[in-house]
Amino acid sequence: MKKNSREGIVKIILHILAWSIILGLPLYFTRRFQPGRGFLFIFYTIALINGLIFYINYLLLVPKFFFKKSRIRYYLSVLVLIICFWFISDISSRIIFIYMPEDPGAEQITRPPDGERKPGPPGGGMMDAKYPFRGGHVVGYTGSSLFLIFFSLGLRVLERQTQIEKMQEEMEREKLNSELAFLKNQISPHFFFNTLNNIYSLIGVNADDSQKAVLKLSKLMRYLLYESEQGNTKLSQEIDFMSNYIDLMKLRMNDKVSLSVSFPEKYNDVSIPPLLFIPFIENAFKHGISYRDQSFIHISLVAGEGTVTFNCSNSNFSKNGQGEKEHSGIGLGNIRKRLGLLYPDNHKLVINESDKVYEVHLLINFS
Repeated sequence: MKKNSREGIVKIILHILAWSIILGLPLYFTRRFQPGRGFLFIFYTIALINGLIFYINYLLLVPKFFFKKSRIRYYLSVLVLIICFWFISDISSRIIFIYMPEDPGAEQITRPPDGERKPGPPGGGMMDAKYPFRGGHVVGYTGSSLFLIFFSLGLRVLERQTQIEKMQEEMEREKLNSELAFLKNQISPHFFFNTLNNIYSLIGVNADDSQKAVLKLSKLMRYLLYESEQGNTKLSQEIDFMSNYIDLMKLRMNDKVSLSVSFPEKYNDVSIPPLLFIPFIENAFKHGISYRDQSFIHISLVAGEGTVTFNCSNSNFSKNGQGEKEHSGIGLGNIRKRLGLLYPDNHKLVINESDKVYEVHLLINFS
């Protein structure tokens, strides 16, 4: 609401500034070139009429008819608007001509020696030199009116399109937050109960390991519940989270699984969205481990100058290779979309899948 209010105030200020410039120009020209006092009366009358045409179309006709797909009613309304203001401008020009202060220089041009005004064209009008809305000015009025109509229409359509795009971006952000919450909800139950069972089985065998496992689990849940709610997080926190997650997953591994993890010790601790890499690690443990056959999981992360490269490869034991959606805990499409929203032109995700190996390569450019 505050953001929309600020945008509305900025829009009003821009309109006021534009009209201040338009209405201030004649004062400058009057002082510099001294065209006569009648020039100001004519200019401000035309400016007032043009302003009314602009804002009636901008504020009333376009939102009421054009945006509601009543195009025929809109065009008829525009036609009525132009015709009505033609008569208003005609009447205004008569009044201005009658009460306009006379300039000594203009007196010689517009009045004959006997002081009588020359008759105008049929219909009671005056000479075109003193009557700005007659004769050839019909074409000028029509052209300027159509320009104002199309300009106000285009401006209003552009503003509406900008609002629609902002609403779509806001919806995408909300959807992104929902997907992030869904991701956390998917991760938490998936390993939480398995980890508790593993810890329970460790209690009677190795009390020290079970205590360490409980401590890691508490850190993991604290990160999921609190730290990741703050928006972006630090790369170091994300690495700690992944390390704790991997340590907990080791509890259910046997000797048939080959696990290698490589995280950097020194790196630029950039700010990143939370839980960015964990879906791939979760999938690796979910589909890359077999209790009967030899299997492997290789995880690495490299942080360079403004870039982070994540690699994860594992043996593929997904159900009959049912595709990427089956392989991904929250769906590979959601992961791609999240990356596309966060880094539309600054990431590269490559996934290779075969019957035996599933590989993920993700490069993110933060610069």
